Amino acid sequence: MSTAMQPRQLVRAWVEAFNRADADALAAFYTEDAVNHQVAELPVQGRAAIRQMFIDGFASANMVCIPENIFADGEWGMLEWRDPLGLRGCGFFHVLAGQIVFQRGYWDKLSFLRVQGLPLPEPGRDI
Repeated sequence: MSTAMQPRQLVRAWVEAFNRADADALAAFYTEDAVNHQVAELPVQGRAAIRQMFIDGFASANMVCIPENIFADGEWGMLEWRDPLGLRGCGFFHVLAGQIVFQRGYWDKLSFLRVQGLPLPEPGRDI
């Protein structure tokens, strides 16, 4: 890549790769030591672990990201999204030299599990 993608471009490309369920393409957007923290889960550190997170996620659920808004401010790209099942969320991408160094996502895990038909946590256990 001769010129590094700017945050807005990178988020758009990330959405395209996500909707193809392309874990390899997604992982390539992250630095080797990047952190992806979906707040409903523990943070995942490192490109290989992030790649595996996507592989596991795509294997267990049919996920689609429909962008509602993509914003950029300096080194940050922000994504407000929905999916065809009515879920909504947002993500924040810290981008340096055209790669994601940190990502944080907010979404409702309980609603996600329900609409995907995945097992719900036992009562009294964290979601």
